Amino acid sequence: MIYFDHAATTPIDPRVLKKMQPYLEEKFGNPSSIYALGREARSAIDQARQTIADILQCTPKEILFTGSGTESDNWAIFGLAEAQKKNGNHIITTKIEHHAVLNPCQELERRGFKVTYLDVDASGLINLEDLKKAITKDTILASIIYANNEIGTVQDIPAISKILHEQKILFHTDACQTPGLLPIDIPTLQVDAMTINSSKIYGPKAVGVLYLKEGTKIAPLLYGGGQEFRMRAGTENVAGIVGMAEALKIITQEQSHHLPHILNLRDLLIKNLLKLSGTRLNGDPVRRLANNVNISFESADGESLLLRLDMQQIAASSGSACTSGSLEPSHVLAALGLPPELIKNSLRLTLGHNNTVEEVETASRIITRIVEDLRMAK
Repeated sequence: MIYFDHAATTPIDPRVLKKMQPYLEEKFGNPSSIYALGREARSAIDQARQTIADILQCTPKEILFTGSGTESDNWAIFGLAEAQKKNGNHIITTKIEHHAVLNPCQELERRGFKVTYLDVDASGLINLEDLKKAITKDTILASIIYANNEIGTVQDIPAISKILHEQKILFHTDACQTPGLLPIDIPTLQVDAMTINSSKIYGPKAVGVLYLKEGTKIAPLLYGGGQEFRMRAGTENVAGIVGMAEALKIITQEQSHHLPHILNLRDLLIKNLLKLSGTRLNGDPVRRLANNVNISFESADGESLLLRLDMQQIAASSGSACTSGSLEPSHVLAALGLPPELIKNSLRLTLGHNNTVEEVETASRIITRIVEDLRMAK
């Protein structure tokens, strides 16, 4: 199988699995227990927290473990809004956020908050002047995605941070797609809260992190025990947390080695597919994730294309993995101003460091043939 859907999830790195294995077997203790098995589990979590803090260049107390990127996004939106509501009720986000941000914002609107959804240009970038104009005296929070999961467009997070912090507005970013591809250290990004996700970085599924700047007030999302500094109840997923820390360490240490390879594959794939007439690259051609290719094909049904690719053992996507079962058109491509036909006929191919030039060339030939067949059949 040729796997081109790394934005949906990644295979677990064997080194990560090896690091996790003891905590799935003999080191099974509850981290809240005071006996040796429990202390051993607690120590493993503390070490993982320190590892991630070192990578993000923050303090361990600013690292909060969750059950997924979605939970981290939800916690950031609901928790920060609730904790800051005495200062105002206005939130700013964009029309191209992941649904893990958009849906909580829509729920907050039902609860009486006001939300501004910023437009993007044809390449998926927000206009910083639009951001400035959207700020009001009641603005308490902004959540703007670092790099879009569908089209790969990268926002200027440091510039956005500067604008928001001049007005003393909290800033959260969903950075799930970026580790190993872009800088994720806090001194560079200057955000107050940030979401990352283990399953996108060759780690285990169902583990996430919410970075929260020390001193930032947030309401709990889960109530119960006193885990995660009494802010996120629930017995910790020790093996998963250990695995996420190891995965993040490996992907950041090896970034300089893998990045040129992935970038070369991406550019080759784009070049090959754009040879087909009636094709369009979606997203910014320059400010773009090194592993992301999103293409629309005129007169070639996207669903039929995906099914035919699956029959050829090529794994791809038409957009966000979380909405692949939805009949709704991509809200991201709609925000770019694409006509309905091109939205429906889009293909997302996201690469990983184990992909090869041979796979790209093979997939390019197969995609070209299928698109031509679909066009002839119309």
